[in-house]
Amino acid sequence: MAKKTDSKPGGGDPKLKGAGRAKGAEAAPAAPVDPKARPKSGGAHARLREHYAKSVIPALNKDFGYKNQMAVPKVQKVSINIGLGEATGNSKLMDGAVNELSAIAGQKPVITKAKKSIAAFKLREGMAIGCMVTLRGDRMYEFLDRLMNVALPRVRDFRGVSPKSFDGRGNYTLGLKDQLIFPEIDYNKVEKTKGMNISITTTAKTDAEGLALLRLMGMPFRQ
Repeated sequence: MAKKTDSKPGGGDPKLKGAGRAKGAEAAPAAPVDPKARPKSGGAHARLREHYAKSVIPALNKDFGYKNQMAVPKVQKVSINIGLGEATGNSKLMDGAVNELSAIAGQKPVITKAKKSIAAFKLREGMAIGCMVTLRGDRMYEFLDRLMNVALPRVRDFRGVSPKSFDGRGNYTLGLKDQLIFPEIDYNKVEKTKGMNISITTTAKTDAEGLALLRLMGMPFRQ
């Protein structure tokens, strides 16, 4: 009767392991690693997100005495909007606004269109009149970091932003006169200065909580 052979992985005579490999042959090289590939998990977080977790949350707990950690206010999203009525007569202005907002936000914006026709402004329904982008997650924190620490201090005669621009529910809106304060914008390629509105949506229930949140995160409010 034939003797059964061991079919378990790793079984067999250890002296026979690798016997099928040709003499002098080397193991196949490992596949090259793409340096641009992002890890699925465990990647580095934005600097402002880490500052929020380590410093802002404990400070808010101390000031407002939250009993539940889920009640601590946080920034939910940031919306950037550029209105460009002049684009109805010059489509190149819209292309420039889209490219500049993409450079500022790091994300492709959405073109906003007119919802109704207005004859006095030579506006027809469906015409492109601006662009906007909504940021969340690390991209949102990175934008806020650049806005508060790099862009706003470049405003001429800057003395801080107004603390009175809250909407009554902890959300803050900031208006900028031009896009040139952002270092991502090449001055030589700008055809026209474009203003923008930046809306910061938070989970704060009151303006006092929203003000404390943004102040602790580094927003330079006027004294």
